[in-house]
Amino acid sequence: MNRHTGVRGGAVAVALLLGVSGCGGSGSSGDGKPAGKPAGASPSAQASATAPSAPPSAGDAKPASGDVLPGMVSAAVARTQLAGLATGKPGTMAGYSRDKFTHWAEQGNKCDTRETVLKRDGADVTQDSECRALSGTWKSLYDGVVLNEAGKLDIDHMVPLAEAWRSGAAGWDAAKRKAFANDLTRPQLLAVSAASNRSKGDQSPDLWQPTDRSSWCQYGRAWTTVKSHYGLTVTDAERAMLTTMIDTCAS
Repeated sequence: MNRHTGVRGGAVAVALLLGVSGCGGSGSSGDGKPAGKPAGASPSAQASATAPSAPPSAGDAKPASGDVLPGMVSAAVARTQLAGLATGKPGTMAGYSRDKFTHWAEQGNKCDTRETVLKRDGADVTQDSECRALSGTWKSLYDGVVLNEAGKLDIDHMVPLAEAWRSGAAGWDAAKRKAFANDLTRPQLLAVSAASNRSKGDQSPDLWQPTDRSSWCQYGRAWTTVKSHYGLTVTDAERAMLTTMIDTCAS
C-alpha cells in the first residue's frame, strides 16, 4: 500500500445475471481478508497488500444500463460528487480493528449481509435452509472471471474498511460503522473473485485498479458515491485516478 502505515486492502465484485449482478461462498470484508459466512467459515485477520501500479490509459466503459451495483449515479453526478469531496491526507491506522465495523449483520430469514449479496449478485442462485449459497453463476466485476462456486467468491467493500478508517471513519460511532460495513443500498458491497479482492486489499484507486478496464466506469462512480454519502476524504492522487476512471464512462 504505500500511502501510510498499515496495509491497504478495500470493495464492487459483482456478477452479471448475463447482465445482472452476483454473490459468493468464501468471503471477504473488502480489506483483502477472508470473512463472512462462507458455509461456516469465520473471518480471518490477514490482509494482503500489493505495490501501487501506474494508472493505465482509460479503457472502454460499460453503459449505465449495464451497471451491476445498487445506488449507482450517472457520470455527471459522480463528477459533481467528486468535486465536493474534501481533500485530506491519509490518516493513520492507530486504533483500527475490523471488529469495530460489525459485519456481517443479520438481514432476516437466517440470511446475513454476505449471503444476501451472493443471492443478489448471482444468476440462478440456490440456497440451503441456512441461507448459504449452494450453486449459481457469478461474474466478477474486477477481472471478468465467471465462477460457479460460491466458495471462490469474496464480498468486497468497495471502499475498504481500513481505507474508510484512514479517511474519516475513525471518528464515527459503532452504529455508523456497522451501517457502512453492511450497506446494501449504495454501491458498497459486491461479490467478486477472491483473487481480485485480495489483490485489491485495502488500497485506494490510485494504488489499485480492476484489471478489467471495462469496469472502471462503474468502479470510479461507485467509490465516489460511497465516499460522498459517508463524508470521507480523498487524497489528490486518489481524486486524479477517480477522474480517469469516471472519464471512461460512455457519454
